[in-house]
Amino acid sequence: MTSEITLFVNPTAGRGRGAHAAQPAASALRAAGFSVRTLLGADPDDALRRARAAVEAGTGALITVGGDGMTHLGLQAVAGTRTPLGVIAVGTGNDFARALGLPIRDPRAAGRIAADALKGARVRDVDLGRVGERWFGTVLASGFDSRVNDRGNRMRWPTGRFRYDLAMVAELAAFQPIPYRVRLDDGPVQQIEATLIAVGNGPSYGGGMRICANAELDDGLFDVTVVGDCSRATLLKVFPRVYRGTHLDHPKVTVHRVSSITLEAAGVTGYADGEPLGPLPLTARCVPGAVRVLAP
Repeated sequence: MTSEITLFVNPTAGRGRGAHAAQPAASALRAAGFSVRTLLGADPDDALRRARAAVEAGTGALITVGGDGMTHLGLQAVAGTRTPLGVIAVGTGNDFARALGLPIRDPRAAGRIAADALKGARVRDVDLGRVGERWFGTVLASGFDSRVNDRGNRMRWPTGRFRYDLAMVAELAAFQPIPYRVRLDDGPVQQIEATLIAVGNGPSYGGGMRICANAELDDGLFDVTVVGDCSRATLLKVFPRVYRGTHLDHPKVTVHRVSSITLEAAGVTGYADGEPLGPLPLTARCVPGAVRVLAP
């Protein structure tokens, strides 16, 4: 394995933590004997072009520095290749790193783990979700949660996670159950009314909200969490339980384990790893062992 590796940096992640995190991560990697090249882009499209070029040129690893959005971008460059992905998690959510058991907001420790994995040739194959040409590592959100994302992205104030707390309050005021058409694997199309449907390759989104609490990254299947037609009062009671994963016991919640799912609903945007995929309908497939990762 080549000793030259690429740090793929989002300098704006986590309110500027990305830029500060690159240096201690690079120091840990260099101390282990690696040559480190730092890669930034003028915008996401430019950054992805540069990351793909680094992979094609034979970099020993692509290591993202940022949050789930940056990891999502990195996945587009390495999925389906033999180039391993490392994660220095310093963003707001960091759910892919959590699922891998990696340090959060400790770039030096995360850099040492990546270096140790590379030196020992210890890489782990994990699954990814795929929608069209887009890959995702954590959760595909649709419904109430994606509408909160839509509203939060349109808001200019406040900044940080409080913006999404306010967006949630606003969406609750306007909330109506969503009519879905759903197909699980090769089964029949089902018409259901639901608050949200979350497709989990990993267990959490939104910075530790365990919406698909039992999802595993290497079982070849999605965990699909369906929160059924419920009132605002019920939703307010159930939603806080998402952080512990205990919402799965609620009678309005059902879970399915599938290798593919098609979702249709009017006026709903799909988000994966916190990034917009586009409006439904969408079909997601679980691709076993789609990416090699530097993780315990």
